[in-house]
Amino acid sequence: MTSIRTRLLLSLLLALALAAGLVGAVTYRSALGEAESLFDYQLRQMALSLRDQGEIAPGEAAALQDEDLDFVIQIWSIDGRSVYASRAHRNLPLQTVLGLAEATVDGERWRTFGVAARGRVIQVAQPVRIRQRLAADAALHSVLPLAATAPLLAALMWWLITRSLRPLSRVAAEVRERDVATLAPLPQAGLPEEVAPLVQSLNALLARLGEAMAGQRAFVADAAHELRSPLTALKLQAQMVKRAPDETTRADATQALVAGVDRAAHLVEQLLSLARQEPGAHAAGFEPVPLAVLLRQVLADAAPLAQGRQIGLSLEADEALQVSGDPAALAVLARNLVDNALRYTPSGGQVQVSCQPQDAGAAIRVDDSGPGIAPADRERVFDRFVRGAAAGETPGSGLGLAIVRSIAQRHAASVGLSTSPLGGLRVEVLIPSRV
Repeated sequence: MTSIRTRLLLSLLLALALAAGLVGAVTYRSALGEAESLFDYQLRQMALSLRDQGEIAPGEAAALQDEDLDFVIQIWSIDGRSVYASRAHRNLPLQTVLGLAEATVDGERWRTFGVAARGRVIQVAQPVRIRQRLAADAALHSVLPLAATAPLLAALMWWLITRSLRPLSRVAAEVRERDVATLAPLPQAGLPEEVAPLVQSLNALLARLGEAMAGQRAFVADAAHELRSPLTALKLQAQMVKRAPDETTRADATQALVAGVDRAAHLVEQLLSLARQEPGAHAAGFEPVPLAVLLRQVLADAAPLAQGRQIGLSLEADEALQVSGDPAALAVLARNLVDNALRYTPSGGQVQVSCQPQDAGAAIRVDDSGPGIAPADRERVFDRFVRGAAAGETPGSGLGLAIVRSIAQRHAASVGLSTSPLGGLRVEVLIPSRV
């Protein structure tokens, strides 16, 4: 695992080293340029002074022979014969051009200045390494303070980085304290701008997890409550089959048991459908869904129930209409709406399904000629296991509209209940996205 603190410290130290190197390079170039100008000036002045002087006095000659003197003076006659050299040197530059020039002798570079006067050529020379050494010393002296204070700067950087990262450590500690039972939002007071978005995202995640956990707990509690009654009824009906005194009674008890099993199976199927639409459940990817094809298949599956109850079932759909969604979930939504309409519509009634473009999306409408739902109950019937007052003895689990709303929320759709032109209930689902 890579530490942000270590990475920042190494990055800052590397930046400091690069800055020191840059300062040293710039200082070296600047000092070398200044040394070149200064020493070139000295070469010129010494040569010109000897030209004007004419002869070198014995005292001056002794001074010029000093080994600590960086300059070497040479004098030739017009015919090239050496007349004078300030000191012995095994590799002195030969007579060169007049004025400033550079010469290389046995791999060593020299800077020279030559002048002619009174039948002689006077040349003053200096090794280039002298100038380079002085420039390097100047650069080194400019970098040494940074190198000397590097440990102190590193410690200061470490302290500053640790202090700057303290909010992250605090957020990490707060997150470690959270569990399934405590999903309270993380505190946001005093957070830097760079950390605040992370904490806001974590709080949003904790809120979603809290909703999912609350939904699961409510679902488990409701499912356990609702399954208790049908399972108890099945147990009693099985006992009645076992205790039946004759075949007629046994046949009636068996028929009641089969009907009870059907109701329990329908309830379990509805519970599973609702669980698949719960927040946090696996969500399939959205894709283009042709609504006319989907609704036609749903009505084909519901046709036997409609025929058995002598209910007219019709579809009016725009064949070109498509939405972006989960085909399986939208099929469950439509199937629940049609199934509810058929169950609550009396024999000989009508159920009409339509699908038309509306605004920037599509509207699915299911109208029936049943008893409808009172306006006061229309919001409450979307809760789990809640049925309208007009349900009467009609079998059902009270989960159909809860499943419809859950699927609609996944698709950013809205579900509305109103009075149908047929006299019963109209359920309208508005799906905003079209493709």
